[in-house]
Amino acid sequence: MNEVRIIGGKWKRRKLAFPNRPTLRPTPDRARVTLFNWLAAPIDGAHCLDLFSGSGALGFEALSRGAASATLIDSDPIVVKALRENAHRLDATACVIERASALAFLRSSERAWDIVFLDPPFASALLAAALAELTRGAHLHADSIVYVESSIDTVPNLDQWVTLKQTRTGAVASLLLKRAV
Repeated sequence: MNEVRIIGGKWKRRKLAFPNRPTLRPTPDRARVTLFNWLAAPIDGAHCLDLFSGSGALGFEALSRGAASATLIDSDPIVVKALRENAHRLDATACVIERASALAFLRSSERAWDIVFLDPPFASALLAAALAELTRGAHLHADSIVYVESSIDTVPNLDQWVTLKQTRTGAVASLLLKRAV
């Protein structure tokens, strides 16, 4: 098992174990520090969706820092098992973990989220598809924030989005978006 540590909040320094899977690429500490500095005010009491959970670092970090709830979605049964074990170990009672395809989950859910984390495998077309699905559905309200992490070579078309913040760490682009009205 691989490990990533929670960097802030009530579970600071606690480690999350995750399986060695070729598509898993946890958000590095430095990028998470930046992201959660950006989200310092809106994270408190937020309902979060970690759509391509993988290690669960973003969803568990959000809960550690005061989010009211986090829903973690992943399609890999081995990854989901590890997420559930981490939630149990942390006693993360406000955490819901579902095994589902990200796009199928969005199509079947009618819930709106305050913060959505999108960090799919870089070599896929899932990011563009998830962003499109978020603009079609009722998953976002006027103040919802979407965090996107992608390869700098594959940043999707953002015509329907307003970029609030952005940074680059090596070959990784991190963006904080809001749906354009």
